[in-house]
Amino acid sequence: MALRYALLAALHERPATGYDLNQRFGRRQGFVWNASHQQIYRELGRLHDEGLLSMEAEPQAERPDRKRYTITPAGEVALREWLATPQPRPATRDPLLVKFFAGDLVEDRVLFDELVSLRHAWEERLAAYREIEATWFSEPETLSRHYRLQYLALRRGISAGQAWLGWLDEAETLLRTP
Repeated sequence: MALRYALLAALHERPATGYDLNQRFGRRQGFVWNASHQQIYRELGRLHDEGLLSMEAEPQAERPDRKRYTITPAGEVALREWLATPQPRPATRDPLLVKFFAGDLVEDRVLFDELVSLRHAWEERLAAYREIEATWFSEPETLSRHYRLQYLALRRGISAGQAWLGWLDEAETLLRTP
């Protein structure tokens, strides 16, 4: 999936500035797509140039104008077409698994340290996901269809995190076994 569709989907929900989108992708929508602020601003420019977004400049005192983007009818069409297109299975590219294939060349401690680091990252991510769930989706059965679909995307991220933590438990146990 290209960043363009993540941005179109975010702007389908509501107009936003690049800064707003960067904040949303860092927090609430980070479980869907990660992108740097440079990538976001670059892609917003492309989408605007292609007529998929409109832009309104908002003057600021002693700062460059803020650019508020809104999805255009052409952007909605592009997003609908993409939504109707079956997506290929994402390619697996996991450096950690490659390390395990050749891990017999290093001490278990090296791999164990990597697992500990990964565990901390997933625990932090899951805590953030659960905070989003508690804040925005505490009663999923009462949500509109729009927000139920977002809730399901969040639940996918939570499930992935739980699966990672389960695998990390298993890997740490096996690494400790003589």
